[in-house]
Amino acid sequence: MLRNLAPLGSRGVRQDHANRLTPLDVPDALHTDLGCDAVGVPARYGLRLLGRMPSTGCIFADSAWWWWIVPAGSDLDLAWPLPSHYARGARVPATGARLIRRPTGPSPYTPPIPLYLMACQLTGATPRWPAGVGVTARR
Repeated sequence: MLRNLAPLGSRGVRQDHANRLTPLDVPDALHTDLGCDAVGVPARYGLRLLGRMPSTGCIFADSAWWWWIVPAGSDLDLAWPLPSHYARGARVPATGARLIRRPTGPSPYTPPIPLYLMACQLTGATPRWPAGVGVTARR
């Protein structure tokens, strides 16, 4: 497992591995107006995560990782739990990742908040929200 995480950082890819990134190509028929990032989890979590998601967009996989396409910026103020990996621009440190699941609708995106919550649940991490989220104002 640690061997698979070696090129990954907790919030991005280390610079010395930047030249090893592979773009995940969303099928042309799907609209990517919101831009594309990807969230990866080790393959051992893939089917369990898929089974718990209410809806999914495009999912790519290789032998070690599964990658969910999310709208660009889905990492804003979120700390995705380890061992998950957030890949900006859907450029991932994987080779041979292929599309294993297409969405049933026109959107290539998996909703990021349910994906985040399920990733936290599967990894045993407590969801961390930005300061002030969920705080109600006093009148």
